[in-house]
Amino acid sequence: MTSTPVSTLSRDDAPALRAALLAWDAREGRTLPWRVRPEDRARGVTADPYAVWLSEIMLQQTTVPHATPYWTRFLALWPGVQDLANAPRDEVMAEWAGLGYYARARNLHACAQVVSNELGGVFPSDLDALRALPGIGEYTANAIRAAAFDLPASVVDGNVERVITRLFAIDAPLPGAKGVIREHAARLADPDRPGDYAQAIMDLGATVCTPRGPACHACPWAGACAARAAGEAARYPVKAAKKARPVRHGLAFVILRGAPGRREVYVRPRPDKGLLGGMLEAPGSDWIEDLSALPSVDTAAPARLDWRKAGAVSHVFTHFALELDVYTADAPSGWRGPDTDGRWVAAEPLSASGLPSVMKKAVRAALG
Repeated sequence: MTSTPVSTLSRDDAPALRAALLAWDAREGRTLPWRVRPEDRARGVTADPYAVWLSEIMLQQTTVPHATPYWTRFLALWPGVQDLANAPRDEVMAEWAGLGYYARARNLHACAQVVSNELGGVFPSDLDALRALPGIGEYTANAIRAAAFDLPASVVDGNVERVITRLFAIDAPLPGAKGVIREHAARLADPDRPGDYAQAIMDLGATVCTPRGPACHACPWAGACAARAAGEAARYPVKAAKKARPVRHGLAFVILRGAPGRREVYVRPRPDKGLLGGMLEAPGSDWIEDLSALPSVDTAAPARLDWRKAGAVSHVFTHFALELDVYTADAPSGWRGPDTDGRWVAAEPLSASGLPSVMKKAVRAALG
């Protein structure tokens, strides 16, 4: 394909670009466990909408290598949407621990219940109906429609944004450029092979048109790429300057019981709304930016126990960094805890605790 200036790329170029991308994907596209490859689709293989939906929710803000073991485990535990809907939410949240962005887990369970109880266990293929489900926004609705049902859709994730901004040399910074990117992406989307095309363009961004050091020599769209023609592929997408990430501070109180090697930790569920909503936590203070306003141990501790400093842990969330001072104590015999919904979970092995990553760090500090 010869080089085409960005100003002349139009709907007339779309068929050739689609054909080049789909031919590349047939040779080089990834094989993923939830994906129907083009050769399989040509033989009549269809996707499982439940498995596709589960993968798309897990892949929001998460890489394929990190999400894949969770996807495999969830399918083993809950093979169908009704199985997931009937599972206790606490169990679902515990299995999600470590995957991050925990609102996704709450929405996952809520969505399964809607599909199971109100839609007869059948995922809709209509975009409006998909967007109406918990946890499904514009991108995810289009991804499910294309990958699960092979129906026309325009899928725009972070990988696709990068491809489109380079192809058209879009100088407007993100996130303000998202509308323009979606317009260009929709014009290119293949109406005849939507499932294959959606997966192909995401693969192109993930494996060739990468954030740093894009492999332009291997790109099926290299000849049409305005950023490559200008020798500036790595400059795109242009991003607005980020604000400095604030630091918050807090106290965590890790209460342990049991013999070494079989110890348990006292935890309670966090409120559904807010960060780590519905996940388990060691009791602690609010997380605040003003270190001087942090309460004393005596004031913030959940009970009068023999507290000792166990150290400090750091954790980075999307919008702020957290510094936690960790205190620990051994529970007296028969101690029940101050929370009506408090419980004991495994501290050893910590992998069985169902705790989010930041709380696992706190417990590790307490265990020494």
